Amino acid sequence: MNDALGLAGAAAALGIGMLVGLERERHKGRGDRRACAGLRTFAITALLGYVAMQVGGALLVGIVGGCLAVLISVAYWRSLSSDPGVTSEVALLTVLVLGALCGTAPELAIAVGVVMAGLLAYRQKLHHFARSQLSEAEMRDGLVLLIAALVVLPLTPDRFIGPYSALNLRTLCTLTVLLMAVGAIGHIAVRTLGVRYGYAVSAIASGFASSTMTIAAMGHIARKDPEHLKVLSAAALLSNLATAAQVALILGAVDTALLPHLWGPLLAGFGVTLLFSLGLLFPRPAVAANQPIKVGGAFNLKLALAVTLTMAGVTFLSSLMLDHFGEAGVMLTAVLSGFADAHSSTASIATLAKGGLLDYAAIAPPVLLAVSSNALSKCLVAWISGGRRFAAYVIPGQTLLTAAMWAGLLVDQATI
Repeated sequence: MNDALGLAGAAAALGIGMLVGLERERHKGRGDRRACAGLRTFAITALLGYVAMQVGGALLVGIVGGCLAVLISVAYWRSLSSDPGVTSEVALLTVLVLGALCGTAPELAIAVGVVMAGLLAYRQKLHHFARSQLSEAEMRDGLVLLIAALVVLPLTPDRFIGPYSALNLRTLCTLTVLLMAVGAIGHIAVRTLGVRYGYAVSAIASGFASSTMTIAAMGHIARKDPEHLKVLSAAALLSNLATAAQVALILGAVDTALLPHLWGPLLAGFGVTLLFSLGLLFPRPAVAANQPIKVGGAFNLKLALAVTLTMAGVTFLSSLMLDHFGEAGVMLTAVLSGFADAHSSTASIATLAKGGLLDYAAIAPPVLLAVSSNALSKCLVAWISGGRRFAAYVIPGQTLLTAAMWAGLLVDQATI
């Protein structure tokens, strides 16, 4: 078995070297001006890293790496006048390290090798994107999002604080990062697919993270770009499709026997949302489809903080009501918690049913109460983020969605 693992590691190292080497071979040039490394050099270097790791461990890999760095430096100085870049040289050293890594973690080495080959292959498109398409505002927002997601969020304590232990700093920070990410996803989709389809696709996708945050992001864009008000309103409503899908997924994950009791309401809400949104998207808006897309920031940090604080206030109010008035049953809990999140309420109700504390046939009303209170919260967010005109489209859509779900429940109960 050890021999088999050794051969697998060597094969992985050879594959990484050949993959990167093939890409470099296509760009090394010909004649006296050709680059110092191509297919054979990269393949041999990867195998050298693997063998060095097996024979002498990290120390020998370091020595081999030092010798390779000297050879690369000599080759670089010889070609400095024709090619001042160091991409091939750095890639060669990376391939050596990846070859050594194949002895202990071949999956990680292969993944890194594939990513590196992709970066090398798409260098011209990446250069064009960075120099011609990426604006200063987008660059700034991207850095802010990365800092918030990779630095601030991991350092935020995950514990409940304040009166009634209602607020969790990690949750608040996560909501802020999530709203920024939703805005960034929508921005990228619009730049790629255009205004009409880009907003719709991004809203459905980001709705699985948070439909409320998606509506807030679309409302913010609507304030800046009122010419696409209908398209943005339709995108905001389409994020409810993700909410309906998530409710079904949560119920199915807890117990598939729960799903038949909510198929009618979910399908009714899904259909009404889709029809209402398509009515806003079509016929074609008065704005020309080929109108240049306005390039600005990917998201608004002030809006993200404002919406997060609003949701925190709703959560605190819910905890205050529960503390003073006690447990008024599943219905009251579903309504209060649904203002902040319908999914947690759905999960708790489904868990109660599976544990025998609630009849399966009785889960639909509290779940729909949670969805209805969440719809009310979305209407409030739409008004705050997008203003009166944006809310004039979103609120009727949310109202029809909620009414359709309750109507679906009445039809289901009438047919039993």
